[in-house]
Amino acid sequence: MAMNYNAKDEVDGGPPCAPGSTAKTRRPDNTAFKQQRLPAWQPILTAGTVLPIFFIIGLIFIPIGIGIFVTSNNIREIEGNVFMYYGLSNFYQNHRRYVKSRDDSQLNGDSSALLNPSKECEPYRRNEDKPIAPCGAIANSMFNDTLELFLIGNDSYPMPIALKKKGIAWWTDKNVKFRNPPGGDKLEERFKGTTKPVNWLKPVYMLDSDADNNGFINEDFIVWMRTAALPTFRKLYRLIERKSDLHPTLPAGRYYLNITYNYPVHYFDGRKRMILSTISWMGGKNPFLGIAYIAVGSISFLLGVVLLVINHKYRNSSNTADITI
Repeated sequence: MAMNYNAKDEVDGGPPCAPGSTAKTRRPDNTAFKQQRLPAWQPILTAGTVLPIFFIIGLIFIPIGIGIFVTSNNIREIEGNVFMYYGLSNFYQNHRRYVKSRDDSQLNGDSSALLNPSKECEPYRRNEDKPIAPCGAIANSMFNDTLELFLIGNDSYPMPIALKKKGIAWWTDKNVKFRNPPGGDKLEERFKGTTKPVNWLKPVYMLDSDADNNGFINEDFIVWMRTAALPTFRKLYRLIERKSDLHPTLPAGRYYLNITYNYPVHYFDGRKRMILSTISWMGGKNPFLGIAYIAVGSISFLLGVVLLVINHKYRNSSNTADITI
C-alpha cells in the first residue's frame, strides 16, 4: 500500500514510523519553559511611573557632575606632588585593527610566542625573516621622545629636576600581564633570534640599564601598550616626588624643558604636549566626566518637565472631551 506524505507530517516530525523503529520528532518538549507558558511581567509605562524617574536622575546626576567638575578645576597643574604627562592629539589608538595588533602571550613571556608571534601582529610580525619582539602596530608606534626638566637658578645655571621613571605603570600590568621570557642571566640572550620593531631605534632588551625596568617590563613601554579610548590623550611619563612638606615640589621660578625629538607627528597631522599636574581622589585634571554628568542630568530633567507639561495639557483636553460627550 502506498503511503501518503504531506506538510502536516513534516511539522509533526515526519510520516509514521514502521513498527519497532524509534520515533523521531523535532517538536519541543511539552514543558512550560519550552512551550513559552512561563508567567511573565510586563511593566506598563504611565506618566506616574516615568516622570519621577526623569526627575530623580536629573536631581542625582546634576549635583554629582557639579562636584566632579569643581574638583577637576581645583587640580593645580603646576604645584604639589607632580606627575609629568606627554600628550598626543589626532592619534587614534582606538582603531579596531590597531587595538588587536599585539600578542599578549608574547608580552607575557611565552617562549613559543616569542619566536612565533600571533598573526594579529601583521604587518609587524616579522622583519628580515626574524620575529619581531614586541610585535604589532601598538608596540611599533611607541612614543620615544625624551623629556628633561631644569630649574633656572639665580646664577642662570640650570638645575635638573629629578624625574622618577618607575612606579608609573599599573601594578597588574607590571607584575601580571607583562613578563620577560625565561632564560639566562643576560636579557639579550632571552631575546636571541628576534629583531626590534621597525620604527624602534634600539631593541627591547636595551630600553633601560635597570634590569627591573628593561625588556617587556619597561614601564614606559607598558604605559604605551594600554591604549587610549579617544584620539586626544595623555599618558604618564614621569613622577616628580615631593621631598619635603616645607617646600613645594616645583618652586616658583623659570624652568627649561629639553626635548629630544624622536617621535614625528606631522604625518598624521598630530600635536604633542607636556603636562605637569597634581591628582585628586578622581585622578588627574579631566573635566569630561563632570560635564557628562551635568549634561545627562540636565537633559533628563528637561525631558521630565516637557513630558509633564504634555501630560498635563492632554489630560485636561481628554477630561474636557469626556464632559462634552
